[in-house]
Amino acid sequence: MRQAALIAGVAILLMTLAAVIATDLAIGPLIVQDNPTLTFENIKSHQLQFRIGVLSWVVVLICDVVAAWGLYIFLSPVNKGISLLSAWLRIVYTALLGTSILKYTTILELLDSEYYLTAFGAIQIEAQTWSSLNGFDASWSIGLIVFGLHIFLIGYLGLKSKYVPKLLSIFLLIGFLGYTMIHLSSLLIPQYQTLIEVLGWIFILPILSEVALGLWLLVKGKDIQNDQLR
Repeated sequence: MRQAALIAGVAILLMTLAAVIATDLAIGPLIVQDNPTLTFENIKSHQLQFRIGVLSWVVVLICDVVAAWGLYIFLSPVNKGISLLSAWLRIVYTALLGTSILKYTTILELLDSEYYLTAFGAIQIEAQTWSSLNGFDASWSIGLIVFGLHIFLIGYLGLKSKYVPKLLSIFLLIGFLGYTMIHLSSLLIPQYQTLIEVLGWIFILPILSEVALGLWLLVKGKDIQNDQLR
């Protein structure tokens, strides 16, 4: 169990770092809002940067699988059935993330061959690239609804346990509300972007509670004694 806590904590923190690299340092800066042409030119001119972003997302995917296993082992003493369900929800989310990453591989394919530019023309290539970028965001957003359910069960198990801090568990439960409200809004009422952005700011700390969980697992969780599980 100590090993599972350590592995889960490392996986969550590494996943967070990789996600920041992908969204804020690699792919995000290349995307120009409402400008497919400039966005495609940025990606074409900074292909290595874009590819590092894609690789970072693959690292996130792998870490999510590892975290699902570690959290399942760590929380099984509370309720094995619910812990297993939580792990499966994270695996389902990871599968949806994987399909989202495939949207980026379409862009890589377009970049790798001059044939597509000759056959389809620059405007079509730019439109396909823009569609793939938006497709990633849309499918990942749906995946995060499932991820929110996973977070809810982790928070619930934390509250029921005798070894996970109650405040951390409560923040995880609030984080579930954040994931659900933000990404259901993105799916059902995407025209209300201002509302979605406001919700993002309101729930920013609870949504980051999983990072706090990773830190706690790394620092304190690995030292849980067997007598604390009973």
